[in-house]
Amino acid sequence: MYIGLIFLFVAVACSARIDESIVFSDDIDDSGPISTGAFSYGADLSYVNEMEDCGAVYKDASNNVKDVYEIFDEVGTNLARFRLWNDPTWTNYSNLEDVKQSIQRAKSKNMRVLLDFHYSDTWADPGSQEIPAAWLPQINNTNVLGQLLYDYTYNVLNELNADGLLPDIVQIGNETNGNIVTQGNPFPIDWNRNSALLNKGIQAVRDLSNTLGSNIEIMLHIAQPENGLWWFEQATQNGIIDFDWIGLSYYPQFSDYTLDNIGDALTQLINNYNKKLMIVETAYPFTLNNADSASNNLNANSLLPNFPATQSGQLDFLNTLANKVEAAGGLGVIYWEPAWVSTGCSTLWATGSHWDNATLFDTNGIPTLGLNFYNNNN
Repeated sequence: MYIGLIFLFVAVACSARIDESIVFSDDIDDSGPISTGAFSYGADLSYVNEMEDCGAVYKDASNNVKDVYEIFDEVGTNLARFRLWNDPTWTNYSNLEDVKQSIQRAKSKNMRVLLDFHYSDTWADPGSQEIPAAWLPQINNTNVLGQLLYDYTYNVLNELNADGLLPDIVQIGNETNGNIVTQGNPFPIDWNRNSALLNKGIQAVRDLSNTLGSNIEIMLHIAQPENGLWWFEQATQNGIIDFDWIGLSYYPQFSDYTLDNIGDALTQLINNYNKKLMIVETAYPFTLNNADSASNNLNANSLLPNFPATQSGQLDFLNTLANKVEAAGGLGVIYWEPAWVSTGCSTLWATGSHWDNATLFDTNGIPTLGLNFYNNNN
């Protein structure tokens, strides 16, 4: 999700009082977007393997315990997204072996796959793009660092291909609003360095695609539409042009855009750069209650007028957003971590889940109404 930056706000308690100025309405059109067949209804399922190991149980709408990939497949999910960390010694998940397992599960359900290279050993986001520890000695040597990034990207994809797990789309970085593979504050952007590194990642994907005779598409991912407007302008001016997708995170709590005007930004990006566009991270709370001691990242500040923190409000938000994206010419919406439910396992910050009020399953593992968003693809 907007995960890294949101974790900067992890201390914000979920008990925050709902703004009394927010007006809730029951008269929201939840008919959902009309699928053209090209629209991606996606789910970031990076946490699933870990949650299952922590004892999480997922059920379908009939209260039957099922494999969570089967649940998503049955409702119409056609794209799965997975994050990849270089060498996350602090966890056994989101490393290459874990990602292989996840991709295999997604492909077994005929889902397309979006692989998200963080180029870090931990969460990468607008406020932190921490260089992998193994690459740190070369942090100031752009040429060598670029070759490390190229080789890593190429070799990972080549290994995935050998296992029949080649992704359909590759993200060159996660929420790369600032400098990538750096230390500390990733701003201001050094575009000479940044463009060299991003283009090496792009080149690695293109070179492997040519070698294999495949068509792996390339995405660049920026957090929040307003940042996409200036970032892609500057990136293009600095020679970053060979990519297929604009990927955006959209969390109303951290954006200047509401559902009323987000289409303006999306249309501008599509028209200016002639690229495909997808919202690759979004979410909405179905409650403001907290299921555990881990504070909830999405709270009352996340709410938009007429979209309450209810299951219906969650579904209405997703359907409305998908309509806005499709009307602007966009081609998909991915829900970030719909299965990151509360368990007894711990994050880097607390025990439980910081997302339990914004998943697409309630505390009993039963789907929220929000899961019906994927029915638009059926």
